[in-house]
Amino acid sequence: MPPSKTLQPPAGQGALPALPQASQGCAMAAPIGSLLQRSPLQIDPQASIRSAAGRMAAAGVSSILLTRDGRLLGLVTDRDLRQRVVAAGIDTERPVADVATPAPMTLQRHQPLFDALLLMARSNIHHVPVLEGEALVGMVTASDLGRLQSTSAVHLTQDIHQQPDLAGLVACSGRVRHLQAGLARADTSAYNTGLIISSVTDAFTLRLIQLAEQDLGAPPVPYAWVAAGSQARMEQAARTDQDNGLILSDDYRPAEHGDYFARLARFVCDGLHACGYVHCPGDIMASNEAWRQPRRRWDEYFRKWVHQPDAAALMLTGVFFDLRAVHGDAQLLRTLRLAMLERTRGNGLFLAHMVGNALGQRPPLGLFGRIAVERGGAHPGTVDLKHGGIVPIIDLARIHALAGGVEAVNTRERLLAVADGGEVSPQAARDLIDTLEFIAALRIAHQSRQTDAGQQPDNHLRLAELSGFERSTLRDAFKVVRELQAVLGQRYQTGRL
Repeated sequence: MPPSKTLQPPAGQGALPALPQASQGCAMAAPIGSLLQRSPLQIDPQASIRSAAGRMAAAGVSSILLTRDGRLLGLVTDRDLRQRVVAAGIDTERPVADVATPAPMTLQRHQPLFDALLLMARSNIHHVPVLEGEALVGMVTASDLGRLQSTSAVHLTQDIHQQPDLAGLVACSGRVRHLQAGLARADTSAYNTGLIISSVTDAFTLRLIQLAEQDLGAPPVPYAWVAAGSQARMEQAARTDQDNGLILSDDYRPAEHGDYFARLARFVCDGLHACGYVHCPGDIMASNEAWRQPRRRWDEYFRKWVHQPDAAALMLTGVFFDLRAVHGDAQLLRTLRLAMLERTRGNGLFLAHMVGNALGQRPPLGLFGRIAVERGGAHPGTVDLKHGGIVPIIDLARIHALAGGVEAVNTRERLLAVADGGEVSPQAARDLIDTLEFIAALRIAHQSRQTDAGQQPDNHLRLAELSGFERSTLRDAFKVVRELQAVLGQRYQTGRL
Protein backbone atom coordinates (compact mmCIF):
# COMPACT_ATOMS: atom_id res chain seq x y z
CA MET A 1 0.00 0.00 0.00
CA PRO A 2 1.23 3.55 -0.65
CA PRO A 3 1.94 5.83 2.32
CA SER A 4 -0.60 8.33 3.56
CA LYS A 5 -0.88 11.84 2.17
CA THR A 6 -0.49 14.75 4.57
CA LEU A 7 -2.59 17.80 3.80
CA GLN A 8 -0.29 20.78 3.58
CA PRO A 9 -1.35 24.42 3.95
CA PRO A 10 -1.48 26.46 0.73
CA ALA A 11 1.90 27.37 -0.70
CA GLY A 12 3.57 29.97 1.48
CA GLN A 13 0.93 29.82 4.19
CA GLY A 14 3.60 29.58 6.85
CA ALA A 15 4.55 33.17 6.03
CA LEU A 16 1.07 34.60 6.43
CA PRO A 17 0.73 37.68 8.62
CA ALA A 18 -0.94 37.17 11.97
CA LEU A 19 -4.72 37.09 11.92
CA PRO A 20 -6.64 39.69 13.91
CA GLN A 21 -6.73 38.87 17.61
CA ALA A 22 -10.42 37.88 17.53
CA SER A 23 -9.69 35.23 14.92
CA GLN A 24 -6.74 33.86 16.89
CA GLY A 25 -9.06 33.39 19.84
CA CYS A 26 -11.48 31.31 17.78
CA ALA A 27 -11.58 27.65 18.77
CA MET A 28 -10.80 26.62 15.20
CA ALA A 29 -7.34 28.22 15.47
CA ALA A 30 -6.30 25.75 18.19
CA PRO A 31 -3.93 22.95 17.12
CA ILE A 32 -5.41 19.62 16.17
CA GLY A 33 -3.36 18.02 18.92
CA SER A 34 -5.54 19.77 21.50
CA LEU A 35 -8.39 17.39 20.59
CA LEU A 36 -6.40 14.16 20.85
CA GLN A 37 -7.23 12.26 24.02
CA ARG A 38 -6.06 8.70 23.36
CA SER A 39 -3.93 6.65 21.01
CA PRO A 40 -5.71 5.59 17.83
CA LEU A 41 -6.92 2.03 17.43
CA GLN A 42 -4.54 0.11 15.15
CA ILE A 43 -4.43 -3.28 13.45
CA ASP A 44 -2.16 -5.13 11.04
CA PRO A 45 -3.38 -4.99 7.40
CA GLN A 46 -3.41 -8.80 7.16
CA ALA A 47 -5.70 -9.26 10.16
CA SER A 48 -9.24 -10.33 9.30
CA ILE A 49 -12.15 -8.00 8.70
CA ARG A 50 -13.96 -9.77 11.54
CA SER A 51 -11.17 -9.04 14.02
CA ALA A 52 -11.05 -5.38 12.97
CA ALA A 53 -14.81 -5.02 13.46
CA GLY A 54 -14.57 -6.76 16.83
CA ARG A 55 -11.86 -4.43 18.07
CA MET A 56 -13.82 -1.36 16.90
CA ALA A 57 -16.92 -2.60 18.73
CA ALA A 58 -14.97 -3.35 21.92
CA ALA A 59 -13.33 0.08 21.91
CA GLY A 60 -16.56 1.90 21.01
CA VAL A 61 -14.97 3.75 18.09
CA SER A 62 -16.02 4.26 14.47
CA SER A 63 -12.66 3.64 12.76
CA ILE A 64 -9.43 1.66 12.92
CA LEU A 65 -6.07 2.39 11.32
CA LEU A 66 -4.00 -0.18 9.43
CA THR A 67 -0.36 0.08 10.45
CA ARG A 68 2.85 -1.94 10.27
CA ASP A 69 6.14 -1.01 11.90
CA GLY A 70 4.66 2.34 12.86
CA ARG A 71 3.75 3.18 9.28
CA LEU A 72 0.18 4.19 8.40
CA LEU A 73 -1.09 2.04 5.52
CA GLY A 74 -4.85 2.43 5.52
CA LEU A 75 -8.09 3.32 7.25
CA VAL A 76 -11.35 1.43 7.82
CA THR A 77 -14.50 3.11 9.14
CA ASP A 78 -17.86 1.77 10.23
CA ARG A 79 -19.25 3.09 6.94
CA ASP A 80 -16.68 0.96 5.07
CA LEU A 81 -17.86 -2.10 6.99
CA ARG A 82 -21.48 -1.40 6.06
CA GLN A 83 -20.92 -0.58 2.40
CA ARG A 84 -17.85 -2.61 1.43
CA VAL A 85 -18.43 -5.70 3.57
CA VAL A 86 -22.04 -6.24 4.64
CA ALA A 87 -23.76 -4.75 1.57
CA ALA A 88 -21.25 -6.40 -0.78
CA GLY A 89 -21.41 -9.79 0.95
CA ILE A 90 -17.64 -9.96 1.52
CA ASP A 91 -16.19 -12.85 3.53
CA THR A 92 -15.24 -11.39 6.92
CA GLU A 93 -12.22 -13.70 7.16
CA ARG A 94 -10.52 -11.84 4.31
CA PRO A 95 -7.72 -9.38 5.21
CA VAL A 96 -9.01 -6.04 6.40
CA ALA A 97 -6.70 -4.39 3.87
CA ASP A 98 -9.08 -5.59 1.13
CA VAL A 99 -11.78 -3.14 2.24
CA ALA A 100 -9.61 -0.31 3.60
CA THR A 101 -9.04 3.15 2.18
CA PRO A 102 -5.34 3.07 1.26
CA ALA A 103 -3.18 6.15 1.72
CA PRO A 104 -5.76 8.15 3.69
CA MET A 105 -5.37 11.90 3.86
CA THR A 106 -3.65 13.02 7.06
CA LEU A 107 -2.96 16.18 9.01
CA GLN A 108 -0.11 17.24 11.24
CA ARG A 109 -0.60 17.66 14.97
CA HIS A 110 0.42 21.34 14.92
CA GLN A 111 -2.04 22.36 12.17
CA PRO A 112 -5.11 24.35 13.23
CA LEU A 113 -8.43 22.64 13.68
CA PHE A 114 -9.66 24.78 10.81
CA ASP A 115 -7.54 22.64 8.45
CA ALA A 116 -9.40 19.55 9.65
CA LEU A 117 -12.73 21.30 9.18
CA LEU A 118 -11.83 22.36 5.65
CA LEU A 119 -10.49 18.94 4.63
CA MET A 120 -13.62 17.17 5.87
CA ALA A 121 -15.92 19.69 4.22
CA ARG A 122 -14.16 19.59 0.85
CA SER A 123 -13.57 15.84 0.68
CA ASN A 124 -16.71 14.56 2.42
CA ILE A 125 -14.67 12.49 4.87
CA HIS A 126 -15.25 12.15 8.61
CA HIS A 127 -12.05 10.55 9.95
CA VAL A 128 -8.54 12.01 9.53
CA PRO A 129 -5.39 10.40 11.00
CA VAL A 130 -3.07 12.85 12.75
CA LEU A 131 0.73 12.67 12.47
CA GLU A 132 3.67 14.30 14.19
CA GLY A 133 6.24 14.25 11.45
CA GLU A 134 5.81 10.69 10.19
CA ALA A 135 4.69 9.25 13.53
CA LEU A 136 1.02 8.42 14.01
CA VAL A 137 -0.33 10.18 17.11
CA GLY A 138 -4.11 10.18 16.85
CA MET A 139 -7.33 10.53 14.95
CA VAL A 140 -9.68 13.50 14.58
CA THR A 141 -13.30 12.88 13.57
CA ALA A 142 -16.30 14.93 12.54
CA SER A 143 -17.80 14.08 15.94
CA ASP A 144 -14.78 15.66 17.64
CA LEU A 145 -15.26 18.84 15.63
CA GLY A 146 -18.99 18.70 16.29
CA ARG A 147 -18.31 19.86 19.84
CA LEU A 148 -16.84 23.10 18.53
CA GLN A 149 -18.34 26.18 17.00
CA SER A 150 -18.22 26.77 13.22
CA THR A 151 -18.49 23.09 12.26
CA SER A 152 -21.86 23.38 10.58
CA ALA A 153 -19.86 23.40 7.32
CA VAL A 154 -18.97 19.74 7.89
CA HIS A 155 -22.56 18.86 8.67
CA LEU A 156 -23.88 20.84 5.71
CA THR A 157 -21.52 19.26 3.18
CA GLN A 158 -22.28 15.83 4.62
CA ASP A 159 -25.99 16.48 4.15
CA ILE A 160 -25.40 17.75 0.61
CA HIS A 161 -23.60 14.56 -0.41
CA GLN A 162 -26.47 12.46 0.99
CA GLN A 163 -29.27 14.16 -0.93
CA PRO A 164 -31.01 11.86 -3.47
CA ASP A 165 -32.39 14.60 -5.71
CA LEU A 166 -32.46 18.29 -6.58
CA ALA A 167 -35.28 19.04 -4.13
CA GLY A 168 -33.12 17.89 -1.26
CA LEU A 169 -30.22 20.05 -2.43
CA VAL A 170 -32.48 23.10 -2.68
CA ALA A 171 -33.57 22.50 0.90
CA CYS A 172 -29.92 22.42 2.00
CA SER A 173 -29.05 25.60 0.10
CA GLY A 174 -31.02 27.82 2.48
CA ARG A 175 -28.43 27.10 5.17
CA VAL A 176 -25.49 28.70 3.33
CA ARG A 177 -26.26 32.30 4.32
CA HIS A 178 -26.69 31.27 7.93
CA LEU A 179 -23.40 29.38 7.79
CA GLN A 180 -21.63 32.57 6.69
CA ALA A 181 -23.36 34.55 9.43
CA GLY A 182 -22.27 31.95 11.99
CA LEU A 183 -18.68 32.13 10.78
CA ALA A 184 -18.79 35.92 11.14
CA ARG A 185 -20.09 35.64 14.70
CA ALA A 186 -17.24 33.20 15.46
CA ASP A 187 -14.73 35.84 14.24
CA THR A 188 -13.55 33.55 11.43
CA SER A 189 -11.22 35.41 9.07
CA ALA A 190 -12.52 36.46 5.68
CA TYR A 191 -9.86 34.27 4.05
CA ASN A 192 -11.02 31.17 5.91
CA THR A 193 -14.67 32.05 5.39
CA GLY A 194 -14.06 32.15 1.64
CA LEU A 195 -12.47 28.70 1.76
CA ILE A 196 -15.43 27.26 3.66
CA ILE A 197 -18.20 28.87 1.59
CA SER A 198 -16.46 27.87 -1.66
CA SER A 199 -16.10 24.29 -0.40
CA VAL A 200 -19.85 24.19 0.15
CA THR A 201 -20.39 25.39 -3.44
CA ASP A 202 -18.06 22.63 -4.59
CA ALA A 203 -20.18 20.12 -2.67
CA PHE A 204 -23.38 21.28 -4.39
CA THR A 205 -21.62 21.14 -7.76
CA LEU A 206 -20.19 17.69 -7.22
CA ARG A 207 -23.48 16.23 -6.00
CA LEU A 208 -25.32 17.64 -9.01
CA ILE A 209 -22.73 16.10 -11.32
CA GLN A 210 -23.14 12.75 -9.56
CA LEU A 211 -26.92 12.92 -9.93
CA ALA A 212 -26.55 13.80 -13.61
CA GLU A 213 -24.21 10.87 -14.23
CA GLN A 214 -26.58 8.51 -12.41
CA ASP A 215 -29.26 9.49 -14.92
CA LEU A 216 -27.10 9.77 -18.06
CA GLY A 217 -24.65 6.96 -17.41
CA ALA A 218 -20.86 7.06 -17.42
CA PRO A 219 -19.33 9.91 -19.47
CA PRO A 220 -18.25 8.81 -22.96
CA VAL A 221 -14.89 10.61 -22.73
CA PRO A 222 -12.89 12.11 -19.85
CA TYR A 223 -13.70 15.67 -18.84
CA ALA A 224 -13.02 18.27 -16.16
CA TRP A 225 -15.78 20.40 -14.67
CA VAL A 226 -14.03 23.69 -13.91
CA ALA A 227 -15.14 26.55 -11.68
CA ALA A 228 -14.19 30.09 -12.65
CA GLY A 229 -14.14 33.40 -10.82
CA SER A 230 -14.58 33.54 -7.05
CA GLN A 231 -15.41 29.84 -6.70
CA ALA A 232 -12.16 28.96 -8.48
CA ARG A 233 -10.23 31.33 -6.21
CA MET A 234 -11.97 29.89 -3.10
CA GLU A 235 -13.12 33.41 -2.23
CA GLN A 236 -16.89 33.15 -2.42
CA ALA A 237 -19.41 34.93 -0.26
CA ALA A 238 -22.94 33.69 0.39
CA ARG A 239 -24.49 35.67 -2.49
CA THR A 240 -22.99 34.94 -5.90
CA ASP A 241 -23.76 33.85 -9.42
CA GLN A 242 -22.07 30.92 -11.14
CA ASP A 243 -19.18 30.85 -13.60
CA ASN A 244 -18.06 27.47 -14.89
CA GLY A 245 -17.11 25.43 -17.92
CA LEU A 246 -16.30 21.96 -19.23
CA ILE A 247 -12.90 20.98 -20.59
CA LEU A 248 -13.40 17.81 -22.61
CA SER A 249 -10.85 15.28 -23.74
CA ASP A 250 -9.58 15.77 -27.28
CA ASP A 251 -11.25 12.43 -28.02
CA TYR A 252 -14.57 14.31 -27.86
CA ARG A 253 -16.69 14.07 -31.03
CA PRO A 254 -19.70 16.42 -31.11
CA ALA A 255 -21.96 14.13 -33.11
CA GLU A 256 -21.44 11.20 -30.75
CA HIS A 257 -20.86 12.88 -27.40
CA GLY A 258 -22.38 16.34 -27.67
CA ASP A 259 -25.85 15.48 -26.39
CA TYR A 260 -24.49 13.78 -23.26
CA PHE A 261 -22.43 16.76 -22.15
CA ALA A 262 -25.10 19.29 -23.13
CA ARG A 263 -27.61 17.50 -20.91
CA LEU A 264 -25.11 17.13 -18.06
CA ALA A 265 -24.18 20.81 -18.19
CA ARG A 266 -27.79 21.97 -18.34
CA PHE A 267 -28.76 19.80 -15.37
CA VAL A 268 -25.86 21.05 -13.23
CA CYS A 269 -26.19 24.73 -14.16
CA ASP A 270 -29.96 24.75 -13.68
CA GLY A 271 -29.51 22.85 -10.43
CA LEU A 272 -27.01 25.40 -9.12
CA HIS A 273 -29.46 28.16 -10.10
CA ALA A 274 -32.21 26.44 -8.11
CA CYS A 275 -29.83 26.26 -5.14
CA GLY A 276 -29.25 30.02 -5.22
CA TYR A 277 -26.15 30.20 -7.43
CA VAL A 278 -27.96 32.13 -10.13
CA HIS A 279 -27.22 31.80 -13.83
CA CYS A 280 -24.33 33.98 -14.94
CA PRO A 281 -25.73 37.17 -16.54
CA GLY A 282 -23.03 36.88 -19.22
CA ASP A 283 -23.84 33.20 -19.88
CA ILE A 284 -20.35 32.11 -18.86
CA MET A 285 -21.45 28.60 -17.94
CA ALA A 286 -20.93 25.05 -19.13
CA SER A 287 -24.49 25.07 -20.46
CA ASN A 288 -23.26 27.49 -23.13
CA GLU A 289 -21.63 25.39 -25.87
CA ALA A 290 -18.86 27.97 -26.25
CA TRP A 291 -17.59 27.03 -22.78
CA ARG A 292 -18.06 23.29 -23.25
CA GLN A 293 -15.19 22.43 -25.55
CA PRO A 294 -12.31 19.97 -26.00
CA ARG A 295 -8.96 20.92 -24.54
CA ARG A 296 -7.45 21.91 -27.89
CA ARG A 297 -10.25 24.42 -28.45
CA TRP A 298 -9.69 25.93 -25.00
CA ASP A 299 -6.02 26.25 -25.87
CA GLU A 300 -7.00 28.18 -29.00
CA TYR A 301 -9.14 30.48 -26.85
CA PHE A 302 -6.25 31.26 -24.52
CA ARG A 303 -3.83 31.80 -27.40
CA LYS A 304 -6.19 34.26 -29.06
CA TRP A 305 -6.93 36.15 -25.83
CA VAL A 306 -3.21 36.61 -25.15
CA HIS A 307 -2.19 37.58 -28.68
CA GLN A 308 -5.29 39.66 -29.52
CA PRO A 309 -6.24 41.33 -26.22
CA ASP A 310 -9.23 43.38 -27.32
CA ALA A 311 -11.94 44.49 -24.89
CA ALA A 312 -13.90 41.24 -25.14
CA ALA A 313 -10.76 39.15 -24.64
CA LEU A 314 -9.73 41.14 -21.58
CA MET A 315 -13.16 40.67 -20.05
CA LEU A 316 -12.91 36.91 -20.54
CA THR A 317 -9.37 36.69 -19.16
CA GLY A 318 -10.72 38.13 -15.92
CA VAL A 319 -12.92 35.05 -15.67
CA PHE A 320 -11.08 32.18 -17.35
CA PHE A 321 -7.58 32.95 -16.13
CA ASP A 322 -8.96 31.95 -12.72
CA LEU A 323 -9.96 28.30 -13.14
CA ARG A 324 -10.00 25.32 -10.77
CA ALA A 325 -11.04 21.73 -11.44
CA VAL A 326 -13.96 20.68 -9.23
CA HIS A 327 -14.53 17.22 -10.71
CA GLY A 328 -13.04 14.95 -13.34
CA ASP A 329 -9.62 14.84 -14.97
CA ALA A 330 -7.75 17.76 -13.39
CA GLN A 331 -4.79 17.17 -15.72
CA LEU A 332 -6.85 18.56 -18.61
CA LEU A 333 -6.89 21.91 -16.83
CA ARG A 334 -3.34 21.83 -15.51
CA THR A 335 -1.73 21.29 -18.91
CA LEU A 336 -3.91 24.07 -20.29
CA ARG A 337 -2.88 26.48 -17.51
CA LEU A 338 0.81 25.71 -17.89
CA ALA A 339 0.64 26.45 -21.61
CA MET A 340 -1.24 29.69 -20.89
CA LEU A 341 1.31 30.83 -18.30
CA GLU A 342 4.13 30.23 -20.76
CA ARG A 343 2.43 32.74 -23.07
CA THR A 344 1.82 35.37 -20.40
CA ARG A 345 5.11 35.20 -18.48
CA GLY A 346 7.01 38.40 -19.23
CA ASN A 347 4.65 39.27 -22.13
CA GLY A 348 4.85 43.05 -21.74
CA LEU A 349 2.35 44.01 -24.44
CA PHE A 350 -0.37 41.65 -23.21
CA LEU A 351 0.24 42.59 -19.57
CA ALA A 352 0.05 46.29 -20.42
CA HIS A 353 -3.39 45.72 -21.90
CA MET A 354 -4.39 43.80 -18.77
CA VAL A 355 -3.16 46.66 -16.58
CA GLY A 356 -4.99 49.27 -18.62
CA ASN A 357 -8.21 47.29 -18.31
CA ALA A 358 -7.74 46.74 -14.57
CA LEU A 359 -7.12 50.42 -13.87
CA GLY A 360 -10.62 51.17 -15.10
CA GLN A 361 -11.84 49.82 -11.74
CA ARG A 362 -10.50 52.07 -8.98
CA PRO A 363 -11.37 52.39 -5.29
CA PRO A 364 -13.98 55.11 -4.65
CA LEU A 365 -11.89 58.02 -3.33
CA GLY A 366 -12.86 61.61 -4.05
CA LEU A 367 -11.29 64.97 -3.33
CA PHE A 368 -8.92 65.13 -0.36
CA GLY A 369 -8.88 61.34 -0.21
CA ARG A 370 -12.38 60.99 1.17
CA ILE A 371 -14.51 57.93 0.47
CA ALA A 372 -16.93 58.72 -2.36
CA VAL A 373 -20.35 57.08 -2.09
CA GLU A 374 -22.52 56.27 -5.08
CA ARG A 375 -24.68 59.24 -6.11
CA GLY A 376 -27.21 57.45 -8.26
CA GLY A 377 -28.16 54.04 -9.50
CA ALA A 378 -29.86 51.34 -7.48
CA HIS A 379 -27.78 51.90 -4.32
CA PRO A 380 -27.28 55.62 -3.73
CA GLY A 381 -25.32 56.63 -0.67
CA THR A 382 -23.39 53.33 -0.48
CA VAL A 383 -19.93 51.98 -1.25
CA ASP A 384 -19.62 48.89 -3.45
CA LEU A 385 -17.12 46.85 -1.44
CA LYS A 386 -16.75 44.21 -4.13
CA HIS A 387 -16.09 46.31 -7.21
CA GLY A 388 -14.57 49.25 -5.37
CA GLY A 389 -12.17 47.33 -3.17
CA ILE A 390 -12.00 43.56 -3.61
CA VAL A 391 -11.96 43.31 -7.42
CA PRO A 392 -9.05 45.78 -7.87
CA ILE A 393 -6.93 43.67 -5.50
CA ILE A 394 -7.89 40.48 -7.32
CA ASP A 395 -6.89 42.13 -10.61
CA LEU A 396 -3.51 43.25 -9.23
CA ALA A 397 -2.73 39.76 -7.93
CA ARG A 398 -3.80 38.13 -11.20
CA ILE A 399 -1.61 40.39 -13.33
CA HIS A 400 1.44 39.81 -11.13
CA ALA A 401 0.78 36.05 -11.22
CA LEU A 402 0.51 36.01 -15.01
CA ALA A 403 3.68 38.08 -15.31
CA GLY A 404 5.57 35.70 -13.04
CA GLY A 405 4.12 32.45 -14.39
CA VAL A 406 2.57 31.59 -11.00
CA GLU A 407 0.10 28.67 -11.00
CA ALA A 408 -1.80 29.73 -7.86
CA VAL A 409 -5.38 30.97 -8.33
CA ASN A 410 -6.35 32.13 -4.83
CA THR A 411 -5.55 35.85 -4.47
CA ARG A 412 -3.71 35.51 -1.18
CA GLU A 413 -1.63 32.60 -2.45
CA ARG A 414 -0.83 34.54 -5.62
CA LEU A 415 0.43 37.54 -3.65
CA LEU A 416 2.61 35.37 -1.44
CA ALA A 417 4.02 33.54 -4.46
CA VAL A 418 4.82 36.69 -6.46
CA ALA A 419 6.49 38.19 -3.39
CA ASP A 420 8.65 35.07 -3.04
CA GLY A 421 9.49 35.28 -6.75
CA GLY A 422 10.43 38.97 -6.61
CA GLU A 423 7.58 40.15 -8.85
CA VAL A 424 6.43 42.48 -6.05
CA SER A 425 8.02 43.51 -2.78
CA PRO A 426 7.13 41.55 0.36
CA GLN A 427 5.81 44.78 1.87
CA ALA A 428 3.45 45.43 -1.06
CA ALA A 429 2.18 41.85 -0.89
CA ARG A 430 1.54 42.10 2.86
CA ASP A 431 -0.24 45.43 2.39
CA LEU A 432 -2.55 43.96 -0.24
CA ILE A 433 -3.22 40.81 1.80
CA ASP A 434 -4.14 42.87 4.87
CA THR A 435 -6.24 45.23 2.77
CA LEU A 436 -8.12 42.36 1.13
CA GLU A 437 -8.77 40.73 4.50
CA PHE A 438 -10.14 43.97 5.97
CA ILE A 439 -12.45 44.85 3.08
CA ALA A 440 -13.67 41.27 2.66
CA ALA A 441 -14.38 41.07 6.40
CA LEU A 442 -16.45 44.27 6.18
CA ARG A 443 -18.45 42.71 3.33
CA ILE A 444 -19.06 39.49 5.28
CA ALA A 445 -20.16 41.41 8.39
CA HIS A 446 -22.47 43.59 6.25
CA GLN A 447 -24.02 40.55 4.56
CA SER A 448 -24.42 38.77 7.90
CA ARG A 449 -26.35 41.74 9.31
CA GLN A 450 -28.60 41.63 6.26
CA THR A 451 -29.16 37.88 6.67
CA ASP A 452 -30.05 38.32 10.34
CA ALA A 453 -32.55 41.02 9.30
CA GLY A 454 -34.15 38.75 6.70
CA GLN A 455 -32.76 40.77 3.78
CA GLN A 456 -30.99 39.66 0.60
CA PRO A 457 -27.21 40.00 1.08
CA ASP A 458 -25.44 42.45 -1.24
CA ASN A 459 -22.10 44.27 -1.55
CA HIS A 460 -23.35 47.82 -0.95
CA LEU A 461 -22.35 49.23 2.41
CA ARG A 462 -23.58 52.45 3.98
CA LEU A 463 -20.79 54.24 5.81
CA ALA A 464 -23.14 54.72 8.74
CA GLU A 465 -22.73 50.99 9.43
CA LEU A 466 -19.06 51.59 10.27
CA SER A 467 -17.38 52.95 13.36
CA GLY A 468 -15.10 55.95 12.97
CA PHE A 469 -12.08 53.65 13.19
CA GLU A 470 -13.45 51.31 10.52
CA ARG A 471 -14.26 54.22 8.22
CA SER A 472 -10.74 55.63 8.60
CA THR A 473 -9.20 52.19 8.01
CA LEU A 474 -11.35 51.64 4.92
CA ARG A 475 -10.17 54.95 3.49
CA ASP A 476 -6.54 53.94 4.14
CA ALA A 477 -7.20 50.54 2.55
CA PHE A 478 -8.54 52.19 -0.60
CA LYS A 479 -5.43 54.42 -0.68
CA VAL A 480 -3.15 51.37 -0.55
CA VAL A 481 -4.92 49.87 -3.57
CA ARG A 482 -4.77 53.15 -5.50
CA GLU A 483 -1.06 53.56 -4.83
CA LEU A 484 -0.22 50.03 -5.95
CA GLN A 485 -2.40 50.44 -9.04
CA ALA A 486 -0.37 53.56 -9.88
CA VAL A 487 2.89 51.65 -9.46
CA LEU A 488 1.69 48.93 -11.82
CA GLY A 489 0.49 51.50 -14.33
CA GLN A 490 3.90 53.17 -14.35
CA ARG A 491 5.67 49.83 -14.78
CA TYR A 492 3.69 49.01 -17.91
CA GLN A 493 3.30 52.64 -19.08
CA THR A 494 -0.38 52.16 -19.75
CA GLY A 495 -0.79 55.75 -20.87
CA ARG A 496 1.04 54.91 -24.11
CA LEU A 497 -1.44 52.25 -25.22
